[in-house]
Amino acid sequence: GFIFQVASFQGVAVRSLSTSSPHDHPEHGRLVYKGNLAKTVLGVKFFSYSTSIFNLFMMPYIMLKSGIGVESLLVQGAFYGLIGIFTFVTPVTLHLLTKGYVIRLYYKDEVDTYTAITYNAILTEKATVFHQKDVKIPDITKMFTTFYAKTKSMLVNPMLFPNPQDYNHLMGYDKSSFFKFEDLEQVKEAD
Repeated sequence: GFIFQVASFQGVAVRSLSTSSPHDHPEHGRLVYKGNLAKTVLGVKFFSYSTSIFNLFMMPYIMLKSGIGVESLLVQGAFYGLIGIFTFVTPVTLHLLTKGYVIRLYYKDEVDTYTAITYNAILTEKATVFHQKDVKIPDITKMFTTFYAKTKSMLVNPMLFPNPQDYNHLMGYDKSSFFKFEDLEQVKEAD
């Protein structure tokens, strides 16, 4: 009886795993976009953070062993400056460049709202909810910004939207047509 119970439990577990994707969040709406660099961004940030932590722990040891502490203030200053750049500036810069990288984007049709999932400074997922009317496209093409959601810059790759119509709606391109099809018909009738 025990072996049968284990086998049936495994069957249930396998079935429940295969039916739901780890990115299914019905509360956010349907998944319309998935960034393909999510793992890369996370990996690079994690590597940068771990290197910084390592530097902080190694600094006193290096100074003790190398005798820099005894040398002139100028040498000390240069050493601290160099280590400081690698320890603090690199992770901060990386975060500023990648904070708007959208890992996943969900859309709720009934309320016309999006939920963008990005990584925050401590490498956990952060959800930003915004309405389609909050989307602003920058006047000039920016390297790490596709659009602004309210004031937050977001980066997506248009080629990664399985349905191009979802991208057009996000950017408001489906609304910006100068005249609708019905208007065109009326012009024809007037002629």
